[in-house]
Amino acid sequence: MSTHESKGRPTPKRKEAESKRKVSSLAPIVTKDQKRASRALGKSDRVAQRDAYMRGEESALPLRDRGPARRFVRNYVDSRRSTGEYFLPTIFVVLVLTLFPVPAIQLGAIALMYAMLLIAIIDGFLLSRKIRKAVETQFPGTSTKGLGMYAWLRSTQMRRLRAPRPDVKVSKKKN
Repeated sequence: MSTHESKGRPTPKRKEAESKRKVSSLAPIVTKDQKRASRALGKSDRVAQRDAYMRGEESALPLRDRGPARRFVRNYVDSRRSTGEYFLPTIFVVLVLTLFPVPAIQLGAIALMYAMLLIAIIDGFLLSRKIRKAVETQFPGTSTKGLGMYAWLRSTQMRRLRAPRPDVKVSKKKN
């Protein structure tokens, strides 16, 4: 007998061997239409998840926004006006005013910016204290850790850019 026995089939072409190696027999064959449908389904799921988050549905919220105390803080902040929410538009006005080549206008604009910043910080500090006291009375035994900063950061966002969207209108009563 010879040492080289015939294998009984022709040697595969390189193209065939490479294609067999690249396509696993375990992986499903996915067509372009299936990929397109999968992407569309994924996009619709993401849009639905985002809408639920913006509505404030508890299941769609990240951990930092969940819970009755956080909802209370959001509603408390959203029910009042704060100087912090006007800080970004003020910065835009300051930017425009600093383009004028008049030093008095530029100095006034920068002074306005720092005054708004100082007022926003003081408002945030006072808001933080109020929030902690209100949460302690509303939800006894609930930890107030981080709620003051949460309230202050929310109060510095422009109202229409807040996420989740405000559930309450701005009230006329003094908080």
